[in-house]
Amino acid sequence: MKKINKNVVLALLSLTSLVFLLFQLYYYKFYLSQKNGAIFSKVRGSQSGQDNTRWHVVKKFLDLISSHNIPVYLIDPLILGLVDKDIEQIRSSLDVPSPECKYFCAPRDFTTFALLDKTWKHEVGLFRTAEKMGFQWLKIINKDPRLDGMDDLSGVEIPLHYIFKLASHAIHLVVFYERSGNYLWHGPLRLKQHMDRKFVPFRKLHFGHYPGAYEKPELQLVSIDDLKVQIPKNPYSFLEEISQSRFLECRYREARAFFQLYPDDASLDVVDFRKKAKSLLHLAVLTLNNLGVRFWLSSGTCLGWYRQCNVIPHSKDVDLGVFIKDYKADIIPAFQKAGLPLKHKFGKVEDSLELSFQGEDGVKLDIFFFYEEDDHIWNGGTQAKSGKKFKYLFPKFTLCWTEFVELKVHVPCETLQYVEANYGPDWKVPVKTWDWKSSPSNVQYNGVWPVDEWDDVIQIY
Repeated sequence: MKKINKNVVLALLSLTSLVFLLFQLYYYKFYLSQKNGAIFSKVRGSQSGQDNTRWHVVKKFLDLISSHNIPVYLIDPLILGLVDKDIEQIRSSLDVPSPECKYFCAPRDFTTFALLDKTWKHEVGLFRTAEKMGFQWLKIINKDPRLDGMDDLSGVEIPLHYIFKLASHAIHLVVFYERSGNYLWHGPLRLKQHMDRKFVPFRKLHFGHYPGAYEKPELQLVSIDDLKVQIPKNPYSFLEEISQSRFLECRYREARAFFQLYPDDASLDVVDFRKKAKSLLHLAVLTLNNLGVRFWLSSGTCLGWYRQCNVIPHSKDVDLGVFIKDYKADIIPAFQKAGLPLKHKFGKVEDSLELSFQGEDGVKLDIFFFYEEDDHIWNGGTQAKSGKKFKYLFPKFTLCWTEFVELKVHVPCETLQYVEANYGPDWKVPVKTWDWKSSPSNVQYNGVWPVDEWDDVIQIY
């Protein structure tokens, strides 16, 4: 028997080890990396492996939702902010390859997409496919406020947010619902007790810290870093909406408690008044929105929303607030064209401006203009027969969206402070006799208009 050459054996063993090592590397790169998202191939123009991960996670998510025919659109503030700077170029290069990964490779922990609830119902199959692709997922549910009302407080829970995590990046999918005011709403992200609070850095999420309300966006298909995705056609406008989207629900539970103490007036006169007030508010909202004038529910109308989720039956008018900086000279002509004649105009743009328009059967619309000082905000009032001026002081406030009589409208976010400033600590108790010159808790005497200005600052029609 011939003697085996040791060098040949060593060479064979070395070759076998090398082949096995190459197989392990191939297996890890092309199987485990696909499953666990640990390593990705180089993306054109990216700076690091971490950049690659973000792009690949977004691509795999888009492949996932495409395989289930789920129409999502990009709402990530960071990426949309970058896209907005190059929007014209992006719109004109749908089928042109990107020279570099400029947007989806940008440093961030999440990429945020939106989903319209009515466009998708089959989540079980999606989750199974997601797991096969290596995603971990989390579903956040909460109460459906659309079912709340004076007769029933909803206990039905609906999906509000989904998180899909792969490797070191996560996709935040925000579920939007259509509300009766013809707008889109998303709920807050509130984790249940049993949920893993370390699943992702939740505090860094752009959506979910509070509920939000948005106009229905017009979408456009674009190519971003060679990935085709739907985005709001006007990214800048959408980004503006994000910063002003906070939404407050009507407090139906407290309203029910209020009506247990003070039963609602269901007389035909009250029903008729509320119908006319609702119609007047709808017309006012349409008119001011068309002008681009920001406004909010003020005075008794705000109190009615906050206290009883309805128009106060003995108020006999609709009250709105507008910051004087948002005043437009077109307001009066626009309301007159809408069929609401001017009833009176008190004050002037520089001081204590107030407009009142005549609605149907004596129901009037009052618009109070608010002036901002260093530490407070105020609006004025004028007594026509004497020329006396009054000032109503409020703590500074911001504006939130709400839904009232099937309308998306603004209210002060700090509603309790706003209401207490105007109506005092006993605002929960109905008061049918009200003197606008002395009853408000925040009223101050503010002098008298000079007689030679009366023709300009006291106009009654």
